[in-house]
Amino acid sequence: MDIKQYLNQRRQEVEQTLDRLLPPTTGALAGHVEAMRYSLLAGGKRIRPILCLAAAEALPADSKPLLPVATALECIHTYSLIHDDLPAMDDDDLRRGMPTCHKKFGEAAAILAGDSLLSFAFELLARPLDRGRISAEEQLQLLGNIAKAVGPGGMVGGQVLDIEAEGQPQVDLAQLQRIHRCKTGALITAAVQSGAIGGGANRRQYEALTTYGEQIGLAFQIVDDLLNVTGDTATLGKAAGSDAARGKATYPALLGLEATRRKADEAVAGAIAALATFDGHADPLRELARYISARKN
Repeated sequence: MDIKQYLNQRRQEVEQTLDRLLPPTTGALAGHVEAMRYSLLAGGKRIRPILCLAAAEALPADSKPLLPVATALECIHTYSLIHDDLPAMDDDDLRRGMPTCHKKFGEAAAILAGDSLLSFAFELLARPLDRGRISAEEQLQLLGNIAKAVGPGGMVGGQVLDIEAEGQPQVDLAQLQRIHRCKTGALITAAVQSGAIGGGANRRQYEALTTYGEQIGLAFQIVDDLLNVTGDTATLGKAAGSDAARGKATYPALLGLEATRRKADEAVAGAIAALATFDGHADPLRELARYISARKN
């Protein structure tokens, strides 16, 4: 299959849904909504929403009813980027080749834009989904998975651990894996699980797709660590070399470049192996795993 064509088609669907569901830039909150839209619609790979849609298609099931869920996942991801870029966090000036939200609108406006995106995501997730496909109990499971992936056991907790590990010389592999599993892997896994639930997965399928999500989340962060060392700012759309400058705990810093690349390849192989019982409808997930490993930004 042509993974680039697939990604472009799904990305367009996600971005059209984002534009349609977001509040308009009119009225008293026009400036606030503009800040939300600025970061949310500034491009990006839309990997998390696409993983959600592709997981449903692997079962196979129609993914279109899950577009609001996919949209919510991207809102959550963008909230995390806005807050990660803040001076109190990673203090980054560039995101996706553009000034970060706090550079464009100011720090207070950026914090509030991130807050609104997170809150709006759960508003979307609480709206009734296609009742012919998903029960209220299943929707609660989906919502609970995502909430857990965002909070202290997921993204926020991972960011705390990441900050605490900066400049620490004794971070071992187990600590590093915990940071990455929470900060990056949790939401990616929840995205795949959301597609599984929305697509009507049975228990065996759900467990297999969860394993895929865990492995692909690991691969994604390992490659991110590699690109921060080997990439350039123009290609990445954000500052290259920033991890080393801040003394962050990363795979290359701990293992070196060659061993890090092997770790990424092992995670991709594990993700693909988890799909062994799925037929050709899961090919987008297989190709997404390879794409994540080979990406340049």
